Amino acid sequence: MEELFNLTYKEEVELLKDEADFESLGDEKYLNHEDMEARLYWAFCRPNGSREEQIADKHPIVSIMAFNHSKLPALKRFQLLHKDVIEKDNLRGKIRNRARMLFRSLVDDDFIELNKVLDLVPVYLPVAIDQLKNGRKWNDMLASEIEATKFLQKSKEFIDEELLSALYIKLANFEELDSSEIKELLENTIKIKNDVDNNILNYYKEQTYLWTKNSDLHILQKKGLEKLANKLI
Repeated sequence: MEELFNLTYKEEVELLKDEADFESLGDEKYLNHEDMEARLYWAFCRPNGSREEQIADKHPIVSIMAFNHSKLPALKRFQLLHKDVIEKDNLRGKIRNRARMLFRSLVDDDFIELNKVLDLVPVYLPVAIDQLKNGRKWNDMLASEIEATKFLQKSKEFIDEELLSALYIKLANFEELDSSEIKELLENTIKIKNDVDNNILNYYKEQTYLWTKNSDLHILQKKGLEKLANKLI
């Protein structure tokens, strides 16, 4: 990337770096500069990450640079990204690493933003699936049954046991719940079951039976939970 930068602009920016208001001076000088190379270099070296208008630049290469160096959330970045970057394989390849990192974070979250991003750029569905299956898990953020269903609907052509197993990890962990919490979960899920994927409903039913099998709960209480679970399907 170094060879893309005009040495004149690099030298100009170096001279500005000692100024207390370096970033604001750079914005004033380069954000709307007529020369693409000036805008490109400023997108690369702006201290606090790229601004929205840089990602929305009319030149796809500037947009790519700004996308890669931005600190904005994934959805906002993809909303602003030059349309050619999404539509053309050779340009999309230039954000491959950053996009993969963004989807790693998205699948680690509650799936709300993930589903919105995939609505906008469905071409990245395989990346999202790969990160769900194989990416390193950083947190224990769960997805709601509705958001998990939305993701499964988008992924229907790719559903296999590996994908389902990875998705179930994003749902309620029955091993961490007591009987009252399972009862509440089942009751709430029954209310929305028409909007929940059958794979999820069956999973909750199976997990309920597994939980009662290994529990020392009174037999009548076990039967009560199992009766609720049967209402899921």
